[in-house]
Amino acid sequence: MSVLVLVKHSLPVVDPDVPAREWRLSDEGRIRSRILGEELGGYELDLVVSSTEPKAVETAEIAAGALDVPIEIVVGLHEHERANVGFLKSERFERSIERFFSRPKDPVFGDETADQAHDRISKAVNGLSDRSRCEKIAIVTHGTVLSLFVSRISELEPFALWKRLGLPSWVALSYPDFRVVDVRRNIRDGASIAGA
Repeated sequence: MSVLVLVKHSLPVVDPDVPAREWRLSDEGRIRSRILGEELGGYELDLVVSSTEPKAVETAEIAAGALDVPIEIVVGLHEHERANVGFLKSERFERSIERFFSRPKDPVFGDETADQAHDRISKAVNGLSDRSRCEKIAIVTHGTVLSLFVSRISELEPFALWKRLGLPSWVALSYPDFRVVDVRRNIRDGASIAGA
């Protein structure tokens, strides 16, 4: 079976004075990325791909190093565009994300609607899958767009999935049918949801 593993990036340094799209990994995030690479070894990956955001690139570089596979950076895999939104405290941020998922056609949180973000991530993932000669790929991306993509190919509810995904975490899909075969909420978390 070919596999596509969608990975939510590792733990960044949260700096309210820096846009989230520019955040880099924390020391703990780098440690977790190495563990992520070790845990992804069971998928026998051929390639790790990353969004252009620094926290995703760093996660991918460290994990790919642990796996001894190449890395590629691909446009279109970045988080949903919300540059016009400043730093929000946790509770308000969560409410905004919930509204984003529940009103997919409306620009309720940021510059991009959920439908627009989904179209973008879908094109990037499908384009990568279509052009790649590798059978087993991990894509390091971001929680919101990952949840959008997975929810629309499965029965999983996007906000509930988004809330469950740790830093880092992953969803493994069979390819080319995009069936969810595993959801790992956190590294070293044996509680996966096979077939969910």
